[in-house]
Amino acid sequence: MTDKGFTQHSGRAVVVGGGSGMGQATADALLRAGYEVIIVGRSEQRLADAVRELGDGKLTALAADITDEQQVSRVFETVGVVDHVITTAADIRGSYGPLADFDFARGRGMIETKLIGSMLLAKHARLPETGSLTFVSGIAAYRPAPGGAMVAAVNAALEGLARALAVELSPRRVNAVSPGWVLTDIWDAMPWDDKDERLRAMAEKLPAQRLGRPDDIAAAVLSLIHNPFITGTVLHVDGGHRLV
Repeated sequence: MTDKGFTQHSGRAVVVGGGSGMGQATADALLRAGYEVIIVGRSEQRLADAVRELGDGKLTALAADITDEQQVSRVFETVGVVDHVITTAADIRGSYGPLADFDFARGRGMIETKLIGSMLLAKHARLPETGSLTFVSGIAAYRPAPGGAMVAAVNAALEGLARALAVELSPRRVNAVSPGWVLTDIWDAMPWDDKDERLRAMAEKLPAQRLGRPDDIAAAVLSLIHNPFITGTVLHVDGGHRLV
């Protein structure tokens, strides 16, 4: 065990979206558990900031856009075989709005990053038979809101992809973590004037009586990658959101 209670493991992991939020928390948890970690993202600045903040010699960063197949292929040509691939990447810009006025040219980034990007990662990742893929879906697949059809549809599709790939890529394991409302900077991109009020109201509504934190999601990811008998599963980490 480490001084913070993490069981030590050896291995290598790629975290896409590791420059911020849930991805960065996952990278941190993996480092503390003894992994060599490669974080991948589009923003070189965010990646550099994450490397400085996490400050571990076993952490490296690669800038890449996972919606571009050539770039995804180059990532795995560079890093070679890894034990686990986790992606938290999601471009939500333009993904919310009523269907009657929906701008698909702006909103399709959600499809490209979260669904197509995950498929490209699965296609090109060099995983051993004991390896795993973990996607991050979301509560919108179960509790959609008006104006959130794109987000709900993509999250539901991603969970279907995890089940399909668990069969196709066997014995490699494929799972998804489904967060509820988690306190990250993703809320800054929401088209809300009353963001703080909405977040407080949801925290009071949940059985857990609080919103999620990035490290809650990181802990769930590690629980999946360390259990060799879990595959094709969606692990809900939502504070009981599906119950209310």
